Amino acid sequence: MLSNLYFMKNGVREQRRQRGLSQIDLAAGLGVSRQTVIAIESGKYSPSLPLAFRIARFFNQPVEAIFHPDEEEVGT
Repeated sequence: MLSNLYFMKNGVREQRRQRGLSQIDLAAGLGVSRQTVIAIESGKYSPSLPLAFRIARFFNQPVEAIFHPDEEEVGT
């Protein structure tokens, strides 16, 4: 049986690099660990809604400019 799972693609890495920030700089600015930034950038972790809004505010962008839903069919 197949079910739809939603993954969030994001432009966090691109936004961070455009501003010349390290992962540590971004983590400190957001109040999260560097490991959290790594997981978000690699797509292994989708942030909570409050964190997604914090990221968007940090980069002065609307949330939908950074996070993009990607629907995939995955077997269960």
